[in-house]
Amino acid sequence: MDTLSQRWARLEPHTTVVGPDDDRPRPAVILFHGCGGLRDHLPRYAAAAKAIGWRAFIVDSYGPRGWSRSFAIATVCTGLLLRGHERAGDVLAALDSVSRRRDVDSSKIALAGWSHGGWGIMEAMSSERRPGMLGLANPGDIALDGVLATYLAYPYVGVAALNRMRPWRHCPRTLAVIARTDHLTTVRNAERVYEMVRNCGAEVETWIADGTHSFDEPMTAPPMRYHPELAGEAVRRFAALLEDVAVAPQAATGSTATGARIELAT
Repeated sequence: MDTLSQRWARLEPHTTVVGPDDDRPRPAVILFHGCGGLRDHLPRYAAAAKAIGWRAFIVDSYGPRGWSRSFAIATVCTGLLLRGHERAGDVLAALDSVSRRRDVDSSKIALAGWSHGGWGIMEAMSSERRPGMLGLANPGDIALDGVLATYLAYPYVGVAALNRMRPWRHCPRTLAVIARTDHLTTVRNAERVYEMVRNCGAEVETWIADGTHSFDEPMTAPPMRYHPELAGEAVRRFAALLEDVAVAPQAATGSTATGARIELAT
């Protein structure tokens, strides 16, 4: 069983950071992909975060496990492997180490997840964190106080998400994207889940997008279909959420933005 640092040691080589090319402590958003793995739409969200002065960390949960996209579709997307509570271990490990970086403001963190990634974030917000929970030896060693916001893009809240109605223990501002024709949940079920989240005191905004599950991912795999206009609106709302919870420092004159592998602060 991994500790937080051991899990991050596995994830770190498969994580990419995008942001202003400076060392100023900046707000940071950590992005978690869906069950199909890293796809072309997440860099677009990372670029939007960078444009408003945030650092964005795109975490690949499959690279360190040696899983291909086809393997993940056959196992994770079908619920055979890596259910939400296990993915929550990746969420906490990434949060722990990203928060320790000198170029990150640990008091201004957002978590963003798509489908399965959103499921993992919801489990991280709601689960008890005793030793051994979430596949981690020390999940309670990371505080959630610095998490100001969550962005949940059509997270999985179907029948296999057994804890979807479990109250959150940390209640950040949340933007929940509901796909009107999502084949994995009804709008009514999703709204019921988010009403539960509101009960803990969180400010929860729901946006019902008139599209399918994964409408912002450039692909067509019936019943899922890409909708470019809705995808653009999703990115806009994502960036607006970040700006609403924390305004980033202005970039120094002449600085540029770049993407690079993470270098941990010591």
